[in-house]
Amino acid sequence: MPLPFDGAISAFHQTAPERVRTAIAGHAKGRILTEGYPYDTQMRRKIYQATLEALQHQLVRLQSDVKATGKRVAVVFEGRDAAGKGGAIKRFGENMNPRVARVVALSAPSERERQEWYFQRYIRELPGAGEIALFDRSWYNRAVVEPVFDFCTPEERESFFAQVNEFESLLVRDGITLVKLWLNVGRAEQLRRFLDRETDPLKQWKLSWVDVEGLNRWDAYTRAIGETFARSHSDHAPWTVIRADDKRRARIAAIQAVLRAVDYDGKDPDLARTPDPKIAGGPEIWPEDA
Repeated sequence: MPLPFDGAISAFHQTAPERVRTAIAGHAKGRILTEGYPYDTQMRRKIYQATLEALQHQLVRLQSDVKATGKRVAVVFEGRDAAGKGGAIKRFGENMNPRVARVVALSAPSERERQEWYFQRYIRELPGAGEIALFDRSWYNRAVVEPVFDFCTPEERESFFAQVNEFESLLVRDGITLVKLWLNVGRAEQLRRFLDRETDPLKQWKLSWVDVEGLNRWDAYTRAIGETFARSHSDHAPWTVIRADDKRRARIAAIQAVLRAVDYDGKDPDLARTPDPKIAGGPEIWPEDA
C-alpha cells in the first residue's frame, strides 16, 4: 500500500535535526522521548485505566448536572499537531450523551463564512442551556495555524488579538464556563507519532497536507504559540497547558482541568482536583524549545 503524500514524513525523518533522529532511534516502548519531561516512562496501564474510569464517572455526573441545571460549558482543545487532542476528546465523550456533550470540529470556512465576522461561525456552535461543547480546534486557528501557513494577513491576525479577550470575556460574563486546553508535544515525539500514522492503514486518514508541511515550520509554530499565550492568557479565560508526551497522563490532566472548573452535584474533590503540576499549568510550563 503506498504511503500517504508519497512518503513525505519518512523523507523528512531522514533530514530532521540530529537530536530528533537520535531520540527516535533510541525509542523503547513505553519510554518518553522528550528531554526534560518529568517522567521517564508512560503511566502504567492499570493505573491509567482505573483513574480514567473514575474520572469518567465524574464526567457522567457533570453531564447530569449540566442538563438538569441548564449550565453551559465550552471546552477548547488546541495544541501541536499529533498532540492527542482527538484522543482526549474521545475519552471525554465515550460515556456521555452526544445530545448533551457534542464535538465541534469545523472544516475550512465556506466563501460566505470568509466574508463574515471571524468569530461568527464559532458563535453558532456555542453551547445552549444544558449543553457541553467540545471544540476540536477553535477560533485560535487564526492565532497559530493560519499565520504559519499564510492563510490570513498580519492585519487579520492583529484584529483577532484585538478582539479575542473581550469576546471571551463576554462569553464568561454571560454565564458560559470556558475552559481552554493547550496540549503540547515535543518535536521527536510528534515526528514519531506521524511516522506511526504514515505506516498504519487505520491511522493514515489522520494525516493532512498541513501536518506534513508543518514539520518544516516547527519554529514558526513555536513563535505563534508563544505570542498566543502572551496575548490571550487572561484572568477570565486562562490557558491550561498540558505536556502531552505521555497521552495517558495528558488525558487524565485534561479531564481533571474541566471537572475542576465546573461546580456540579456529586463532585468528588479527590478526583476533580488540580491536574498534576509536573505536566499541567499555565503558559509558564510550556517548553518553548521542546
